[in-house]
Amino acid sequence: MDNKRSCLGVNDQNRLTIGGADVAELAKAFGTPCYIMDENKIRSNLREFACSLKRHYPEKSRIAYASKAFSCAHIYSICDQEGVCADVASGGELYTAMKGRFPANNIYFHGNNKTSTELRYAINLGVRCIVADHADEIRQISAIGKELGKTLNIGLRLKPGVEAHTHEFIQTGKTDSKFGADIASGEALALVKEILEAENVKLTTVHCHIGSQIFEAEPFGLAAMIMMKFMAQVKEELGYKIPELNLGGGFGIYYSGDDSPKEIADITKAISHFVIKAGNELHMPLPELVLEPGRSIVGPAGITVYKIGAVKNIPGGKTYLSVDGGMGDNIRHALYGATYEATLLEGASNERTEIVSIAGRYCESGDFICRDILLQPAKAGDLLAVLDTGAYNYSMASHYNRVPKPPVVMVSNGNPFVVVRKESWEDVAKFDNVIATRGRS
Repeated sequence: MDNKRSCLGVNDQNRLTIGGADVAELAKAFGTPCYIMDENKIRSNLREFACSLKRHYPEKSRIAYASKAFSCAHIYSICDQEGVCADVASGGELYTAMKGRFPANNIYFHGNNKTSTELRYAINLGVRCIVADHADEIRQISAIGKELGKTLNIGLRLKPGVEAHTHEFIQTGKTDSKFGADIASGEALALVKEILEAENVKLTTVHCHIGSQIFEAEPFGLAAMIMMKFMAQVKEELGYKIPELNLGGGFGIYYSGDDSPKEIADITKAISHFVIKAGNELHMPLPELVLEPGRSIVGPAGITVYKIGAVKNIPGGKTYLSVDGGMGDNIRHALYGATYEATLLEGASNERTEIVSIAGRYCESGDFICRDILLQPAKAGDLLAVLDTGAYNYSMASHYNRVPKPPVVMVSNGNPFVVVRKESWEDVAKFDNVIATRGRS
């Protein structure tokens, strides 16, 4: 395989491999559909982000893995062993991190509408920072802290007004967004003032996230300057130095076509340069710097394997390959037109000569994983892998049509092991209550 997918290869039998393991053998052992991930690739991405950021940024820095990309107990064990922090966006992700024995004091808790149950859970665990989204949440955190006699680290999510060139549904840094407080209107400064006047809370960070699947460096530079200017304004007008700047994530990966992601070292170097430049121009000391990569950590480390059940050649039309998965295990194409590349497991290095669309098994006309992609000639019964599915596939999986979710298999140094077991029909129905029909004899 090409160097964009360093965890993939082709063995002497012309079969696809991941992390040195024969994917066809993994499919035989664990069934299809099946998510397969290379643990070594995940670890190397985490290390490169952390080491490169430390190399390029002169002050304290840290990486916080964005759990929403892929969350299971084992991924938190990996993150802990690699010495990085984590960000979570729900009580469920937080609970899973605890199941993975991840230290709570290395967790940032995000979300635009955290419940009181989630907040109390996070506070009792002693998370590193709760990143607040609005005034009501600030007041709630302060009240819980007062009740429990604790002073809580709090952050504030901001809208810098930077609009990254990504799909409309995943642009989150622009002013018209459900996330965060607006800087330009003065809303953010007013909330900082409220935090500083509130009891039992301490402002430790300001956070932004300008979008996802971003390939250009310039939006991060603009966001860094706006955020640093805001921090300078807080120091000048309110007399408070915010110690930490969290610029989020959103770094793009290669899926297909013209995608042109930056290398990890180039990402950290560029962002470090932008923050240093802003500090110099504003004559202000550099804050601690946090980045939150998720997709760029796990996305290129994963594939999903399917079995082709039927090949439909429409006269004068398209060729459809129907597989045993679909929008229940990969909603991204149906949701916002995400694109992927694929390969057959057998004859993996053979030339892709046919244009096909990969159709799912779900009862929806929009249930496709890929449309009009090049693939090797395929027949019913063949196995294929959809590439770069490590992020937002398992995380967004559903039980639509009551189809069980696939397992997640990790490969480490060629050795496979299950980190999320395969679900059964019994699992899908286990929370159902059977209620007797009234009047039935």
